[in-house]
Amino acid sequence: MTDLASRRPVNAPDDQAPPQHRGFSTVLRGLADGDQERVSVGSILSAFGDRAFGALLLVFALPNALPMPPGTSAVLGAPLVFITFQLMIGRGVLWLPAFITRRSMRREDFRTLANKIEPWIMKLERLLKPRFGLLTTPVADRFTGAACFVLSIILTLPIPFGNMPPAATIAAFALGMIESDGVAIGVGWLGTLISVAILVALSTAITAAVSNFAEPVMRLFGV
Repeated sequence: MTDLASRRPVNAPDDQAPPQHRGFSTVLRGLADGDQERVSVGSILSAFGDRAFGALLLVFALPNALPMPPGTSAVLGAPLVFITFQLMIGRGVLWLPAFITRRSMRREDFRTLANKIEPWIMKLERLLKPRFGLLTTPVADRFTGAACFVLSIILTLPIPFGNMPPAATIAAFALGMIESDGVAIGVGWLGTLISVAILVALSTAITAAVSNFAEPVMRLFGV
């Protein structure tokens, strides 16, 4: 498979553009249409090169923003915690342990997933563009990483329907990082506030429900 993460020499011709100038959907299609039997996390990491943080955040967060079987958020949320922590502390190059990079899926399954999300990604790419650079600087990325780290922890909590808002918010942050779009980053910050508010509301409701159930039981047993 062509190494999409290779860097272009200083005087290389324009047709050898580096991967950071290619849209997410273009790189995603290249991975889906490759000739290898399986697509691993490591191959995704290599394909996106300098944009690996944003790309892998999107890859792991986007499925959680959709209706998925119970337990999916716990499986996909764990790598997100690992990735967002490195983004938060300002690590320049994303590192993942071998047990994560070796995880893979059949290319047919990856292509099916790509076919489903590619139209949406392409629509978003037409709206996204480099702007409001103050929100996409290395310092700003640390704050983005901190927000995504908190969201990824919320994502792993066993809260009914509580994984979709933080997953969608991480996806917004990821798209903003990939396309250097401060507007998308701003949407991510708005989503962070909404996700935290939803978590507080759900926690309060669950606590009240447990309390209302436990109180008569305790009276019944004279506690």
